Amino acid sequence: MDIKEAQQRVDLWIKQYGVKYFSELTNTVILTEEVGEFAKIIARKYGEQSFKTKEKEASATQDLEEEMADIFFVLICLANQMNIDLNTAFLKTIEKKTIRDKDRHIMNKKLL
Repeated sequence: MDIKEAQQRVDLWIKQYGVKYFSELTNTVILTEEVGEFAKIIARKYGEQSFKTKEKEASATQDLEEEMADIFFVLICLANQMNIDLNTAFLKTIEKKTIRDKDRHIMNKKLL
C-alpha cells in the first residue's frame, strides 16, 4: 500500500466507523499521546528505564509496532483534514533533506 492509498483507507474507515474526524486540535493531542506511548516503550527497551512489573518486555516489539501504526493513523487523519497529500509532502522532504544534508552526515566524524 502506498501513502495515497493509506490516506484513502483512513478516510473510508472514518466515514464507515468513526462517524467524523475529531477536530484538528483533538487529533494533535491524540498524536502527542500516541508519541508518548511510543516513547515510553523506547525508554524501557533501549534506554535506562526498566519495565514495570505488569509490563512484559517480550511484547515490547509488538507494542512498538502498534504504537507506530497508531501514530501513522492519527498523522494521516490530520493530513486528510488539512487536505495535505502526504506522498507529495514526503517526496518534497526527501528532496529538501538531500539538497541540505547531502554532505553533512558523510562529513560528520561522530558518525564514522
